[in-house]
Amino acid sequence: MWQYQKKLQYPINIKQTNPRLAQLIITQYGGPDGELGASLRYLSQRYSMPYPELKAILTDIGSEASEME
Repeated sequence: MWQYQKKLQYPINIKQTNPRLAQLIITQYGGPDGELGASLRYLSQRYSMPYPELKAILTDIGSEASEME
């Protein structure tokens, strides 16, 4: 049977919050110039590539960038 346990892989203990750093991290991941936006642009641009080799390169770049998130 499958059981879900909500547990972090690396437990953390936050002693002091830093809202400015949190805002910076959020914009780097999900902002207009963040990693998610870049990876989606690579993946959507592959459909307009005329050569299969270029299409494969954009697919590889886009999928690697999205795995880093």
